[in-house]
Amino acid sequence: MSDDSTPPDSGSTAPDAAERRRAVRDRYAAIAAEPSGCCETEPSPRGESDSGEADRVDNSSEMGYSTADVESVAPGANLGLGCGNPTAIANLESGDTVLDLGSGAGFDCFLAAQEVGDSGRVIGVDMTPEMIERARENVAANDATNVEFRLGEIEHLPVADGSVDVIISNCVINLSPDKPQVFREAFRVLRPGGRLAVSDVVVTAPLPPALRADMESVAGCVGGASSISELESMLTDAGFVDVSLEPKEDSAAFIREWDDERDLSEFLVSARIAGRKPAP
Repeated sequence: MSDDSTPPDSGSTAPDAAERRRAVRDRYAAIAAEPSGCCETEPSPRGESDSGEADRVDNSSEMGYSTADVESVAPGANLGLGCGNPTAIANLESGDTVLDLGSGAGFDCFLAAQEVGDSGRVIGVDMTPEMIERARENVAANDATNVEFRLGEIEHLPVADGSVDVIISNCVINLSPDKPQVFREAFRVLRPGGRLAVSDVVVTAPLPPALRADMESVAGCVGGASSISELESMLTDAGFVDVSLEPKEDSAAFIREWDDERDLSEFLVSARIAGRKPAP
């Protein structure tokens, strides 16, 4: 299956893969340097003041994180990124090896580390050097000796074959210009019986062509989103079984905040995406 970034009815030329990666990397480098929110056409001022911190906590609650989740991770890792709480749907167990695709400053990694314990391991992969640097600084702040961060693209994971029990990700796969390759890589690194538990945005109605072609929209978790049926096909083609995509209907409340000019909840919804690599 080829790049899914340009649907047949788009009516305009979408950015190529190199342009998309550059736009995403530039956006998240800026976010790493100065904490801000994700998935908006312009960076949010959240995190710049005490009231911004409160907004970020409220935002996390909308995503599905509890107050205890937010308070259990040292400040600096929770940038208000994401569109759900993948650790809440991953059913992590003590001793699991967990991989986070697009780990950012490490918030979900540190939550996962608490679940898997000292006998487990968490690996975060991100393609933005500035995010990796920030995440590594947060390891000491969270005393997370079972967490490490690796620089790399989610289409080409710096992870060994069959070495991971659970893959999580939060509003990141939509940013990829080659989602089928992301799922093939996820399948490769999972152990037999391993599973995928992802929160991401999906398209519920055709996006306006201008959004599909706009670089800020693509880098802001909007323009690159795929439909549920497209994602189901990508997962099954990669080899996953027990595939499920469950829309998070209450996500409309925060998706409406992503654009001041249009209601993006008319086109997008957050979804819980799951699949399993078959055991022999």
